[in-house]
Amino acid sequence: MLSACGSTDDNAGSGGGGGGEGKVGVILPLLTSPFWQSYNDYVPKMAKSEDVDALKTVNSNSDPAQQITDINNQLNQGVKGLVVAPIDSAAISAGLDQAERKGVPVVAVDVAPEKGKVAMVVRANNVAYGQKACDYLGDEIKSGKVVQIMGDLASVNGRDRSKAFRQCMKEKYPKVKVLEIPAKWESDTAASKLDTLLNANPDIEGIYMQAGGVYLAPTLQTLKAKGMLKQAGTKGHITIVSNDGIPQEFEAIRKGQIDATVSQPADAYAKYGMFYIKAAMNGEKFKPGPTDHGSTIVRLPNGMLEDQLSAPLVTKENVGLFHDSDDE
Repeated sequence: MLSACGSTDDNAGSGGGGGGEGKVGVILPLLTSPFWQSYNDYVPKMAKSEDVDALKTVNSNSDPAQQITDINNQLNQGVKGLVVAPIDSAAISAGLDQAERKGVPVVAVDVAPEKGKVAMVVRANNVAYGQKACDYLGDEIKSGKVVQIMGDLASVNGRDRSKAFRQCMKEKYPKVKVLEIPAKWESDTAASKLDTLLNANPDIEGIYMQAGGVYLAPTLQTLKAKGMLKQAGTKGHITIVSNDGIPQEFEAIRKGQIDATVSQPADAYAKYGMFYIKAAMNGEKFKPGPTDHGSTIVRLPNGMLEDQLSAPLVTKENVGLFHDSDDE
């Protein structure tokens, strides 16, 4: 049984009697990232395990306006619940308002909306992502230049990771200079801007990629093309920390191409997205506090509740424990 602290019903998540009446729409932000491909693969498996009648997923193709259209289309099909991974933290409110008017509960996955009504946000602690990356790079480098390849700053995830990394470096590692690349979760943008930055700063000693799913391949390709991709432990190696926890990152850690990643739980995002939408459709409510699955529900400044799932740091020392965990 998977129940979270504060449920008004002790039978939350029991799966009895086909609870969570009605169909559930699941809307993805994009499918060009291995992380979201992995999440997409997990959705039908977790829907089945949580006894949720989920429709085939819908891909909004990185377009916030399209995502609102997708939400309206799902509502017009008569869904009784929605699990949405918002593209834009502010723009998603229009879709949330439509769902609220129709009395359809929504669970947000990965990104917390700025406003609107959601039953729960299922998300890892993105501030911790930036802090963990900062601590790893700061401890390794001590002084010199590092670059953070940022996500979309229209997303709370991009803002949280960027601000946390920047502040941590300033406070704890003042001899490290942080250079920044705003890359909007776009691989081509990351590659071209990194190439330009490396031309002007060939002495870069560390890189923080905020999304391995879109930044890993272009970063490694750019470094290789410049003769700057050196194996960990050898002279000239650039220390690289990523976010996502996809199989490609684990393989890169084993090869010594990158040093660490903060692992986002794609399987848990799908699992608890289904768990909470089922609970919400059954009228259950939650409150802040520890859950029985090792996370903590917190109340965000905007009043929303967020189940902050754990996101461990993966390095060469423990990568064996995470062997292709999202490659199913």
